[in-house]
Amino acid sequence: MTIAAGITLAQTPTVLPENTVTDDVRLGPKKTLNGHFPFKVPSNPAQWYERADQLRTRVLVATGLWPMPDKPPLEAVVFDKTQRKGFTVEKVYFQSLPGHYVTGLLFRPDGPAERQRPAVLSPHGHGGRMQEYSDSEIEKQIAQGAEHFTKSGKRPKLARCAQLARMGCVCFIFDMLGYADSQQISREVAHRHATVRPEEQDPSSDQWVFYSPQADLRLQSIMGLQTWNAIRALDFLAALPDVDSDRLAVTGGSGGGTQSILLGAIDDRIKVSFPNGMVSTSMQGGCYCENCNLLRIDTGNVELAALFAPRPQAMTAADDWTRDMMKDGYPQLSWLYAMIGNEADVYCRPMLHFKHNYNYVTRATMYQWMNRHLNLGLDDPVIEQDYEPLTNAETTIWGGEHPAPTNVGIEHEKSVCKWFNDQASKKLAKLNTENEDARQELNRTYASAWQVVFDQRIPEDVTADDRGQQTKDGIHIQKVLVHDKTRQAKIPLLVLRKTGSKPKTTVIWTTGSGKAALFAKNGTPDAKLRQLIDQDVIVVLPDLLDQGELHTAGDATSDELQRTVDDKRAYSAFTFGYNRTLVAERCADLLAIVAFAKTLETESINLLSTDGSSTWATPAAAIAGPIIARAAIDTNAFRFKQVDRYQDVNFVPGAVKYGDLPMLLALRAPNALTIMGEKNIPTPVTKAYESTGNSAMLTQQRGQLGSSVIQWLANP
Repeated sequence: MTIAAGITLAQTPTVLPENTVTDDVRLGPKKTLNGHFPFKVPSNPAQWYERADQLRTRVLVATGLWPMPDKPPLEAVVFDKTQRKGFTVEKVYFQSLPGHYVTGLLFRPDGPAERQRPAVLSPHGHGGRMQEYSDSEIEKQIAQGAEHFTKSGKRPKLARCAQLARMGCVCFIFDMLGYADSQQISREVAHRHATVRPEEQDPSSDQWVFYSPQADLRLQSIMGLQTWNAIRALDFLAALPDVDSDRLAVTGGSGGGTQSILLGAIDDRIKVSFPNGMVSTSMQGGCYCENCNLLRIDTGNVELAALFAPRPQAMTAADDWTRDMMKDGYPQLSWLYAMIGNEADVYCRPMLHFKHNYNYVTRATMYQWMNRHLNLGLDDPVIEQDYEPLTNAETTIWGGEHPAPTNVGIEHEKSVCKWFNDQASKKLAKLNTENEDARQELNRTYASAWQVVFDQRIPEDVTADDRGQQTKDGIHIQKVLVHDKTRQAKIPLLVLRKTGSKPKTTVIWTTGSGKAALFAKNGTPDAKLRQLIDQDVIVVLPDLLDQGELHTAGDATSDELQRTVDDKRAYSAFTFGYNRTLVAERCADLLAIVAFAKTLETESINLLSTDGSSTWATPAAAIAGPIIARAAIDTNAFRFKQVDRYQDVNFVPGAVKYGDLPMLLALRAPNALTIMGEKNIPTPVTKAYESTGNSAMLTQQRGQLGSSVIQWLANP
């Protein structure tokens, strides 16, 4: 029976009956953005605060903002004021990073400001700030009760800004990438990306664009850039002389709702939020700009919105993917607010008679929320008023004395990616091990990032199912199926020892293709495995996800490629924004096996990694720390930067940004480590062990696995 390409199991001891597959949930379809993302509220505030800290780090890492880049001067230009009854509108542009411009419209209450005013940031969502209904469509909207005015209702996104200004707020609506005046990165690239561009397929280039493997390996994304633009837009708004920076709010709908959720999660300057149309346990955001790698693994928009708690937050449920919020999402948010703050500070209004919207009725709900929580002092209800629509000339930013930027397209994308890369490199390069505080900061920064990437610890809820035993050629073989209940993972493995021996050491041996790689065609252990067993140790040989018996050929492409979601759109985040990478799953499998090995009650547990398994064995050794007493890892000089496509079996988003394999090896310090497959020990690894005063715990074996390493691993 051939299960994995190149590995024949006919004579190799197996755990499962022939032609059967374990009911490991991971062998089924992967999660998509259209899945179910329930919010399970922790049982007490302390648990929530710990979870919230982890989630905020996840958001920052996933959006490419860990560590946070420096904020260069905005060099904001505010010009060309237009007057309407009760409010004014000015054109704005500023640089969120050198050479990249954010454009938008600034709405202010009419008349001089006697005191500083509250301010509302308004990311507009798909359709753009200038989205306009046709004459027939606005008539239809009015007939349905969704809009009220023929004039101002035709552009509903501007209508909310105008009314907020009449209520006494400064309001800034800024352009998403590819909309209105933000054309340095086109709408086609930022939101559609129908075709993979040649520039995305050159992994050797030292200048790259979004969606390329180089960008993914550094967690650079359209979503990340838009999140950065939102942070800088808030910087602009908060710095205005007439704005009270202690009374800042955010509201956006649809894609703008997604931006509002993320900004509220990571920026505590915002005191009130109304993220509409995307707080849902169902569809999480269907656009490229709403997805990035690592963001929604074991979480979703409701829990991400919960990061705003206990600050006041409201939304609506409509006849779209938010329709179940009143019974699945809102009750959990209410429970959390009741537990850590005030239940009245979260609200979801059911509006299931409307499709996806931010219409007149929804806006009325938002006005009341802002009035109450920004302390505007207006009578409720606040009634939106009509106004003379703004003309294209009054809303177009670029032209005349303010020409549009000429740095656009591919070259501009490259410059943006380079800026983010340079910022991260500079920040991370400043970290050092000169003293204990510096060493802890280095470990905190890198370890926190890698913890998001791998997101696992040694599990507590692990059971083992004995599937039979046999003895052959003086070797006792036990067949075991390890069940990691939290992940619903079932991992087949063999436990080998010399017959009659009483081992003091357990060695877990992982290979690139599973346990069958360590047996000859006649089913006998190969020479190295036999040599290790002869050292009187227990040897644990697993098949990790998509290896050997933990493998289904149904939707696996090859040994070089990992499974991805069934989505024709070529973007890594549609898979790895919701699912762990294969490397991360195999790392978690190893940690579950470590938990199982503890039940064998030997004096020590050691780890051996050979034949292309270093990508998951190294993080497992770092996470396990001293529980793995000794780790011997053959890297074969692999680096994640060699990966040239997101389908690659070793693709790990962010791996290059956070120091590649050498930094993972360094995080193993101060615990015993032998490195094989390297010309020299990588410098970060040497420094890590020197800084802890444990250089003697780090050794190198030149060449492949030899007798000295086998003997070293056999020691308790």
